[in-house]
This record gives sequence, C-alpha cells and structure tokens, in this order.
Amino acid sequence: MLIIGSAAIVTAVLLTLFVALRPRYRDIAASRRRPGAPDEGSSVISKLGDATVSVVERGVTRGRGGVFGVDALNDAGVTSKPSEFAVLILIGSIVLGLVGFLLQGLPLGIVFALLSPLAAYLVVKVRTGRRRAAFGGQLSDMLMALSGSLRAGHGITQSLQSASLEMPAPMSEELARIVNENRVGRPVSESMADVGRRMQCEDFEWLSQAIEINREVGGDLAGVLDHVGETVRERSQIKGQVRALAAEGKFSAYILITLPFFVAGFLNFANPGYMAVLTQSLLGWGFIAVGAIMMTIGSFWISRMVKIEF
Repeated sequence: MLIIGSAAIVTAVLLTLFVALRPRYRDIAASRRRPGAPDEGSSVISKLGDATVSVVERGVTRGRGGVFGVDALNDAGVTSKPSEFAVLILIGSIVLGLVGFLLQGLPLGIVFALLSPLAAYLVVKVRTGRRRAAFGGQLSDMLMALSGSLRAGHGITQSLQSASLEMPAPMSEELARIVNENRVGRPVSESMADVGRRMQCEDFEWLSQAIEINREVGGDLAGVLDHVGETVRERSQIKGQVRALAAEGKFSAYILITLPFFVAGFLNFANPGYMAVLTQSLLGWGFIAVGAIMMTIGSFWISRMVKIEF
C-alpha cells in the first residue's frame, strides 16, 4: 500500500506540473484589438505555471554558458529552453528520490535523486559528441557542394546558403547560422571560425582561414576548397583507422567500469544481508567512499589510455 500510495502521489505531482507548465494559446488578434483588456483566458493554473517558469528562467538563464546553458543545449541539439530542461531534471530527481527512499531509506533516496542531474549531464555530453562527430563526417560532402556552387558562379554567401538547404543536420543548421550572422553584418570567416571552435572541428577552422586568405590575396577559391576537401578526406580515413584500432580497448574499459556496479546490484538483490553490512556501520560507509574514489581514479585512468588524440 505504501508503494501504491507513493506511486499515486508521484503521478499526481507529474500531472500537476504537466498541467501547470503547459503552453497557453491566446487569441492574438483579439489582444491586438483590445490592448488594454485583461487576458480572460488565463486561469489560476496558467498564472501559476507562468510564475514557476519565470522563477526558473531567472535562476537558470542568467548567462549563455554553464553545463545546461543555452550554448550547451544548442551544441547538443536540444531544442528545449534551459528552464524547461531544469524542470525536467527536478522532476526526475523527485521521482528517483522517492523510489530510492521506498527501497532502502533516505541515503539511497539521496543517491537516486543525484542520478537525475548526472544522467542529464551525460545525455547532453553524449548528444554533443554525436552531433560534433556527425558534423565532422559531413564536412567532406559540404566542401564538394560548396566547390560546385562556386564554380557555377555563386558567391561564398550564396554557396553557403545553397549548401545549408542541401545538407542534412547538423551541418545545415550551422551553415544557416553562418548565413544569418552574415546578413546582420558579421564576416563569414569569423562566423565559420566560431562554428569550428564550438564544434571542435579543426578542419572547419582551416576552411575559414582558407576563405579569409583567399579573400585577401584572391585566386581560385573552388580549387582551394578541392585541396582542403582532399586533406579532410585523408584525415577522416586516418581517424577511422584509429577508432577501429582503439575500439577493443574502449569496449574493455566499458566492461571494467560497469562490472563492479552490476555485481553489487546483483548481490544486493540476491542476498540483501550480505551487502547490508556496508550500510550499517561507519566503517562500511568508509569502504564505500574509498571504493568510489578508487573507481573514479581508475575510470579516469582507463579513459585516458583508450583516448587517442590526433
């Protein structure tokens, strides 16, 4: 009954937050006709939702930086606002904390509650890494499209716009950002260098430098892009070979890092009394802390061993 009641409470909380934070659709034409009239469609729940979002936005979106800031979410391809993302993390912490509290008490509840921001951080990092890898993989095709458009007589801005319409995401999104920034007066080479730094793509930074040098000294930009494209393709082949050689080491590292947690979880469910000794005394908590520290050091060491920079 306790578990069922707690599940009902969690469901009620989630439904309340969903209703409170739902978007409101107002009659814009009517509001324009009556600019001074009060908003009759807003209810108490809507006002409460707006107040909650405003408080979260003031606390979260003070800057573009940060782990869950605007720049980090944009690099990860997350379309949600930082305030909405923070609310989702908070809901996850509440739910996981209640689950942990029902299973083992307050200590496990605190640990489970901390898993929500950790999982969100990992999701953002993984999505950012995948997006950057996809961006680097699409660079060669983008250079071919850009070179062909230049040979057809288009300018660099028109060529970038055409490539943004032809290429898939994330390349199309970044090229569209470059074109939009150029329309408001920012140089193309500067915008491209900024994209290369954000996406951690040295090849794209070289492309921006090549375009800037060609703008100053002149010459056949399409031919320069062809040479850059050949260099990018050769580097991509080398990167693929390095990843293939390092794949076995990475897989072994994943097994070594996750194996202790799976063994501990299996023993906890198979024989709870065997693992309960660690949580019933101060010495046991000390052993857990020492094991966590050693696991952190070992994981960092293994990650440095299997990560090859080139």
